[in-house]
Amino acid sequence: MPSKLSSWFFKWVNWKWVLAAIVVFAFFIVFILPWQAAKSEEATGSGESPDTSFLYSANDLYQMAEHYGEEGRSAYVRARFTFDLVWPLAYLFFLVALLSILYRVLPTESRWRRLNLLPIGGWVMDMLENIGASWTMYRYPVRATVVAELTPVFTLLNWCLINASFAALVPGIIITIFHYARRNRG
Repeated sequence: MPSKLSSWFFKWVNWKWVLAAIVVFAFFIVFILPWQAAKSEEATGSGESPDTSFLYSANDLYQMAEHYGEEGRSAYVRARFTFDLVWPLAYLFFLVALLSILYRVLPTESRWRRLNLLPIGGWVMDMLENIGASWTMYRYPVRATVVAELTPVFTLLNWCLINASFAALVPGIIITIFHYARRNRG
């Protein structure tokens, strides 16, 4: 299944999709993310959020829930099921498109081509993080122990997979440059 999905991305992605992905991603970075961060800070009274933390514990999550207050927790949950459903799709589109266009120069049997699936893992972890943090905020002050313990793990894995996806762009660019330089020389 992963190989078929990866291959499908290689067939689907072209330079028009890459350009569209870059425009959407840039729009979010420049306009939407700063607006959402300000809105979130206003609603929760804090710039601290599970989404922006690399490492935190279940106790930290409960402290955030307490600090946010009832209104802040409601705003947090609303944002997870509005903004934070769309933003991960924007970075998923961006990363899959770029990784697919860059790694398509490798032979079809190369396992490295499957790096275009890495952002999907990050997206899945982001969705699990959103569900876990929202559930914890919604139930507060009642403890959702297992969910609250797993949510920081989802966050950490999300950050690791998304950062790895961005890091994979660098060798992809190098491989692509060498591929086209060699092709144009020969």
